[in-house]
Amino acid sequence: MRDSNSRREVGKPFIVMICGTLVYYHCAYRDSSLLSLVSDVFIVLLCSLAILGLLFRQMNISVPVDPLEWQISQDAANSFFACLANTIGAAESVLRVAATGHDKRLFLKVVVSLYMLSALGRLVSGASLAYAGLCLFCLYMFAESSQLISACLSWFLWRRECTNGVPDNM
Repeated sequence: MRDSNSRREVGKPFIVMICGTLVYYHCAYRDSSLLSLVSDVFIVLLCSLAILGLLFRQMNISVPVDPLEWQISQDAANSFFACLANTIGAAESVLRVAATGHDKRLFLKVVVSLYMLSALGRLVSGASLAYAGLCLFCLYMFAESSQLISACLSWFLWRRECTNGVPDNM
């Protein structure tokens, strides 16, 4: 059971990377809008489902479709929006403190970060920047789910916690 879950966890970054690559290709290289992308995706899904439905009807195969299986739980939705609210709240809090001018170092860090993001935005298109962020996120997800990397990381952290060859918890 653990092996299939770890395989599923390792596959998620690749699926996200493939989807991101298709979105990047559609929006950046074809110069199409996001609305066009969503429309194209729904057209492909609708046509594929129609062809599969016709094929299954010809072969006398009944496929029950339960819409309740497609729903996410209330807890998952609440945790997603709580995480989003916390992130936005933290960013707003940092900007508010920086805007008061009481913390000069924080103000300087915010100004430099915003200036760098502004310069980066002028050099690179938004789609390219979002795609680079997606690639970094997928690498992070892959590293987090990889057993080899997590084993090496736990060994490294264990070595760092040890003092004179004896772990702290002993």
